[in-house]
Amino acid sequence: MYTTEQKNEDLEDKNIQSSTTPQILKDNNTSEHDETKENGLSETEETKPPMEKSCCPPRGTLNKIITNGVLLSLIWCVTWSITEHDSLPGGNLFGLLVIFYSAIIGGKLVELIRIPSVPQLPPLLGMLLAGFTIRNVPFLSRHVPISSVWSSTLRNIALTVILIRAGLGLDPKALKHLKGVCLRLSMGPCLMEACAAAVISHFLMDFPWQWGFLLGFVVGAVSPAVVVPSMLVLQDKGYGIEKGIPTLLIAASSLDDILAITGFNTFFSIVFSAGGILRNLIASFRDVAIGVMGGIVLGIFVQYFPSRDQTNIPLKRAFLVLSMCVSAVLGSHHLGTHAAGGLCTLVLTFVVGKNWSNEKIRVQKIISSVWDIFQPLLFGLVGLEVSVAALKSDAIGVSVATVSLALLVRISFTFSVMSFAGFNFKEKIFIALSWMPKATVQAVLGPLALERARISAPHLEEYSQDVMTIAFLAILITAPNGALFIGLLGPKLLKHHDPKEIKLELPRLELH
Repeated sequence: MYTTEQKNEDLEDKNIQSSTTPQILKDNNTSEHDETKENGLSETEETKPPMEKSCCPPRGTLNKIITNGVLLSLIWCVTWSITEHDSLPGGNLFGLLVIFYSAIIGGKLVELIRIPSVPQLPPLLGMLLAGFTIRNVPFLSRHVPISSVWSSTLRNIALTVILIRAGLGLDPKALKHLKGVCLRLSMGPCLMEACAAAVISHFLMDFPWQWGFLLGFVVGAVSPAVVVPSMLVLQDKGYGIEKGIPTLLIAASSLDDILAITGFNTFFSIVFSAGGILRNLIASFRDVAIGVMGGIVLGIFVQYFPSRDQTNIPLKRAFLVLSMCVSAVLGSHHLGTHAAGGLCTLVLTFVVGKNWSNEKIRVQKIISSVWDIFQPLLFGLVGLEVSVAALKSDAIGVSVATVSLALLVRISFTFSVMSFAGFNFKEKIFIALSWMPKATVQAVLGPLALERARISAPHLEEYSQDVMTIAFLAILITAPNGALFIGLLGPKLLKHHDPKEIKLELPRLELH
């Protein structure tokens, strides 16, 4: 009896303990919950901004303007403390700061221009006009002189950044998937427009043939700065994605620029060389060999250095690629092998991009940030080169006619090339009109001949000035019109599909 009673008492004690334990845990949890809730409320009350609006200190847009103004002043003060007279009005650094911030303001003003049912104009148009305004206003032009050496170096660095973005932007899978249509679109219209511009300028402007082809490759390149953002907008909305039209134009734009820059470098060497044509061709093949071999060697090096066990790998890779490519481009100009640096940059970035696979996206973001700095400088400096007083009375009309006729040939040939790629009539019209914007390559290549003529061949300065004028007008005419055509005609001419459904089916499509 004693044992049974003791067992019953023990069972009762255990039941009491088991019944009280959840209550204790519940009480503890509720108390902890209440404490965390009180702490959370106290933290939110502490961090919650006051509801009362006051004018002091200012907030919002006014605060942003004051902050940026103070930062600008501090940048100038630091620069002045290091360089002194070069940062004062009339110095190179002062001129660069004025060009840089004027171009940024010009780009922002263009972005503010919003017309209902009309696509936004590209900011580079405002940057270009900012430099053009500074050059042609006498008071401003006197206080913003920039050395030709500085201007040339900055534009070459901008060219390097463009080539890096083009090389990293090449997607081997997309190129393999799109096959021959991508090569036809990237090479055919560019070569045809270059030949058309050479013929038109020879008979209309009395250009020698070598100058005509140099001009042709300047105006023959399409601008990824206009095409790529516009295509990404259409792709996100689901227009033309069934046949991969946005992907096709994005991939072909990089190859188009590569071909135009290579052709320009070839004829640039021919124009400013004292040797015969055979000697110049041999020198061009030599530059190509040096550039390709150098790019392969440096690309293999960057594949393994830095190693994957290090920290900040994307930043180190971006710095290595940028420094190597800038050194290659600037060094090739100093050594006289102009084409080698650009080809080295393209081969290097393509090799490392193929090896990095998806990891190159972080490197591309860093390079894009560098481009955000050099883009205002590039277009501002290009606008600064165009002087209305230096233009001939009939130069603008003849230049516009040359650009327009060459552009008509390009559009017509693009339409005919796409006739054998499986696109319908509306899609061919859209691709042909989307393949006309010009900006970045023209901004880089246009002034190069003028700078070289001023230094080593003053008797060729007249031709180089015409090339510069035509490049400026080509940007001014085609960049805004191209952006408008893409934005307006895309939803009307391309078929709309759900991006989620097409995303799985797109890899199975084949364009021949």
